[in-house]
Amino acid sequence: MDRFDALILEAIQANNRLTAEALSQIVCLSPDACRKRLAKLRAEGYVEADISILDPQKLGRGLMLIVEVTLNSERPADLDLFRSRMRDAPEVMQCYYVTGNSDFILILSAVDMADYERFTRRHFFAEDNITRFKTSVVMDRVKVGFSFPLETKG
Repeated sequence: MDRFDALILEAIQANNRLTAEALSQIVCLSPDACRKRLAKLRAEGYVEADISILDPQKLGRGLMLIVEVTLNSERPADLDLFRSRMRDAPEVMQCYYVTGNSDFILILSAVDMADYERFTRRHFFAEDNITRFKTSVVMDRVKVGFSFPLETKG
């Protein structure tokens, strides 16, 4: 990946709907060169997905929660089962297997606390392999996104 590729990736992280013409103005390459480079970057797996970040308040899911989950067993089958359940849970926006005091960190949305309680009953209390979970309620979305800093020198 060279400087032009990094500039293209940096630009589409901020707006994945940029046209090749708009990218060419940012990157200082022709639209065709930008189109080809972006297609190559996608084919090589640099771009995992094109997503939109939605406003949870407007969708009626304004309660955002960060949940630390600790399992009784970290046997591969148990980890895979928990991963699968979290992938399938529409409320779970992000799920990370982590080191430290807990095994997983979840970021999820709920309509309200009653909705979150139903989630905990389905996914935590009904599961024998959950030792504990600790919930933090998000008070303010200070920064939301998935952008990575990219080296654009060279």
